[in-house]
Formats: sequence, structure tokens, C-alpha cells
Amino acid sequence: MNSKIIIVLDVSSRRDALRLVEAMQHQAGMFKVGSQLFMAEGPALVKEIVNLGAKVFLDLKFHDIPNTVVHAVLEAAQLGVSMMTIHSSGGRAMMESVSTSLQQRFGRERPMVVAVTVLTSLNGESLREVGMDAAMENQVRRLTLLARDSGVDGVVCSPLEIELVRGVAGREFKIVTPGIRLEGQSANDQQRTATPREAINRGADYLVVGRAVTDSPDPSSALQRLIESI
Repeated sequence: MNSKIIIVLDVSSRRDALRLVEAMQHQAGMFKVGSQLFMAEGPALVKEIVNLGAKVFLDLKFHDIPNTVVHAVLEAAQLGVSMMTIHSSGGRAMMESVSTSLQQRFGRERPMVVAVTVLTSLNGESLREVGMDAAMENQVRRLTLLARDSGVDGVVCSPLEIELVRGVAGREFKIVTPGIRLEGQSANDQQRTATPREAINRGADYLVVGRAVTDSPDPSSALQRLIESI
């Protein structure tokens, strides 16, 4: 098993999700349940995957007022997930409330929380369109420091910002990296991508891998090739 690999379950049915989990459970460290699958099958499927002995990364990117997000993450933690996402742009109060509440309720058994910096689908022009005039690197640096100082476990950033995040946040701060593509594969709707080896060499703790593996007719073999490429 490669504990650094998180496989994306971007499917819409329990059957398809469990097929991927069963095929790769002994190779991947975690499985990501995002908005698509969660809306299709709900919390029950998250529990089912956990009960199979697989770890779940719940990627719902909570972003709301602190009280609302705290209640959401406490419910998520009750499902037995190993890691979940919030948005760093939700601010210090939101992130601090999440960190404190999880620690108080679950202590050492609490799931990890990682804060999304800037989505990998965005580029500099996209940031300007929504009123963020800072350069991409400066925005990621600002949100990383805010997340670290607010007590969360790490951030989600593109492969291009891994070294920046590691430099400002330190060795223990976790880095989760989407936008992973094998050599020659399409970037699809993501703007900032890298190969698995590049991301690991830059210092990523976890690689979020989706279509690069799950679109293959044989996902297990595709994942094995990816693991061997690191």
C-alpha cells in the first residue's frame, strides 16, 4: 500500500464507488468522497467504506459561518473519516473553531483537517475576475500561514505551490496535492498540474489521483504504474 495516494471516487453510485474501493483498497492509502458521490449516496456510503477498512478523505470543502461549519465537521467526524476539507478563505474564526471543537470532542482520535488554498482549476486571471488582485503565489502563501496559525493540520494546494507551502509552514504541516497527471495525460479542467514524481519530490504528503487512474479500463493496474513512477 502507498499511504500517500488518495483515490478520487468521482462516481454517482454506490456500486461504482465500491468497485473502485475493492479494486484498489490494498494499494491506496485513502479514498476521496466529494460532492458528486456524497450527494448521490450520502453519509451511509461513507460509513460503509470506513467499515470495509478503507480510509475516507471527505472533500466537501466546508465554507460558512463558524457555527455552521463546526456542526458539519463534527457530524463528518462521527462518520469515521480520516481527513476532511474546509476553505481557508472562510477565515481565522472559522478554522480556529473547527480545530478547537474537533480536539475537544475527539482528542487524539480526531480526523485531520486540511484547508483549501486556491483551487487547481484557477489561474491568475481567474483570481482577478473574483477580485483577488494578489499574485497566485502570494495568495497561497497568505492562506497557508492563516491556516497554520488557525490550528488546522495542513492545506490543499496545487503541485506548483508545494515548495512555497513547505517553506513557509514547516515540515510537520501536511500538504495535499490534487492536479496529478501521468506523463502525457490531459490536464482536463485543471490549470496547475504535475506528475506524481514531481509532486513527491517537491514535498507533497498526499497525492489526490482521479481520472489519471479511475478512467482506465483497469484502475488497479493504472494505479500500480503510477506508484512505480514515483
